[in-house]
Amino acid sequence: MQRETTFRASAQPGHQPGPPAVVCTSLPGNPLAPAAARRFVRAALADWRELSVPAAAGVTDRVTDDAVLLVSELVTNAVVHAGTTVELLCRLDEAGLGESTDSLVIEVSDHHPARAVRSEPVPQPPGTPEFGRGLQLVSALSESWGITYRTGTKSVWARLPVEGVQAPQEIESYASEQAMQRGLRGSDILAPLPRRVTHDTEWVNRGALTFLAEASDLLAGQFDEELVAALAGQLLVPRLADWCAVWLDDEAEAAPRDDGNGTASRLARVWHASEQRMEELRRSLEKNPPQLPESAGSGAVPVPWPGEAAPGGSMPGESTPGEETGTALAFRLSAGGGALGTLVIGRAGMIRFADEVTGLIEDFSRRVALAISAARRYQRQATISQVLQRGLLPSSVADIPGMHSGVVYEPRDKGGPGGDFYDVFQAGKGRWCFALGDVQGKGVEAAVVIGLARPWLRLLAREGYEVAEVLDRLNQLLLDDATEAADAAAAVVAVAGGQGVPPDGATSRFLSLLYGELVPMDGGGVRCTVASAGHPLPLLLSPDGTVRGAATPQLLLGVDDASYTSETFELWAGDTLLCVTDGVTERRSGRQMFDDGDGLATALASCAGMDAGLVAERIKRLVHEFSQRPPDDDLAVLVLQAQ
Repeated sequence: MQRETTFRASAQPGHQPGPPAVVCTSLPGNPLAPAAARRFVRAALADWRELSVPAAAGVTDRVTDDAVLLVSELVTNAVVHAGTTVELLCRLDEAGLGESTDSLVIEVSDHHPARAVRSEPVPQPPGTPEFGRGLQLVSALSESWGITYRTGTKSVWARLPVEGVQAPQEIESYASEQAMQRGLRGSDILAPLPRRVTHDTEWVNRGALTFLAEASDLLAGQFDEELVAALAGQLLVPRLADWCAVWLDDEAEAAPRDDGNGTASRLARVWHASEQRMEELRRSLEKNPPQLPESAGSGAVPVPWPGEAAPGGSMPGESTPGEETGTALAFRLSAGGGALGTLVIGRAGMIRFADEVTGLIEDFSRRVALAISAARRYQRQATISQVLQRGLLPSSVADIPGMHSGVVYEPRDKGGPGGDFYDVFQAGKGRWCFALGDVQGKGVEAAVVIGLARPWLRLLAREGYEVAEVLDRLNQLLLDDATEAADAAAAVVAVAGGQGVPPDGATSRFLSLLYGELVPMDGGGVRCTVASAGHPLPLLLSPDGTVRGAATPQLLLGVDDASYTSETFELWAGDTLLCVTDGVTERRSGRQMFDDGDGLATALASCAGMDAGLVAERIKRLVHEFSQRPPDDDLAVLVLQAQ
């Protein structure tokens, strides 16, 4: 992320204001952009204050919170509705003639090519859900705002005053929709009630919506429900509560306690403002878990104060003499119509939580529930993918007399099945076969093709078919399967009345394959017969460091009814055969690919004298080092070396 900054000299009374202080940056159009934008604006305002930029003297914490909230909403809308690179500008303007205050300008631009100007606003029915507050929030927070359309660019700008902000006379209970309709600023929504005299002022003035936005970013990126529970406690304690506990309802295995409603529930996390109290609080809560009625929704439910949470009747440093208990509230965590667990918070020395705090935590608990639900879906999918992956790859590589082998396999998606596969197996007495393949497509579609191709390879090889004949028959199998899939899709569309587009089943059956047979020869050496169907060609490294190609290119499997040929050569002691997928050859660094200018052959030549395992690892390391970006494709390397 690049930031450009311009500062100005202080304007003296009676002088025209100088050029504004400006920072700007470009953000990718992905879910990480809003969080990056918030950090960028906070850092810019902090820099201006530290450097004593004149207008920055009026940038209070509340102005900062409003600016962060505003930029978060604008960038989120740009990402959701445009999906392009987002340009962010933050400018601090000194008051000019006819202006009473300095101002902070936020401008967010996207580059959606089809963005149209709306001539009239589209009315929305009451209660329509929104992706953020959008322009409603912009109008509520800023003194002026607007939209500018240029060729290929749409910009939304808003101007915030940086001094003279007057606090509202009266703050009602927290309710996000009503608060926005009244036009309250983000930091006002959690303003302390006059009757409350506590230590909460610091976090109250930070702003409810900013807190929820930042909490959402932290929770949404987690794929482990245990970590979500831990983050929930750390976000709430001590800013909103003295302690927090999260119970999780188990989905399948139910060894933990029953929560009273027939659901197996376990105490996943306990968090306390005083670390030495955590275990004591845990023991007390485990003895008496919260009992929520079946009718309880997502709102707050008062629950008994854990008697052993604070021996002597007080939380350390949080209550006054004579107070012996506190207030505890439970919130049902539910998403998608199912209960996921319970969130419980407590504060010592209080009769009740303020309404605005209760409403805020209720909103927060919904985000926790959604994060837990997403983490569970991810874990279920990851488990299924791991099982698939184990079934699609050989449990071991066969030992070939007179040869050593080395294998590296790295799917791009660490939690799911890749589109690459390999196999080394015995096909009969004195015959071993190897294969390295790459399916067009990823995930489950690729797994289906691999699950079809790999068993057929083994079956055809063990039936005694020659290398070229194996490819011929496997190609015909894929063509037949693709035809059946296309016919089935056409039938579905016909039943649906001709509406819809059939899935592209044929292209997902395309398979590049390098397949070979190894036969040890009497007196030493191994005879190798190999054929490549649309696959990166294998390379043969001699002991003297010479590298040459070991096959000729042929058509992908599953594309056309073609006939395949094979080539035979001999491997002698020290000869190394390198087989890779296109995750190696097409690894990119800018516009350059790893295999440009015979890059793979050069890399292999540098491996002269290494054993098979070291060759495979060195090629993998060189591929990773070729670019600073992580690999964007599956990677498979198979090395066969004659002894």
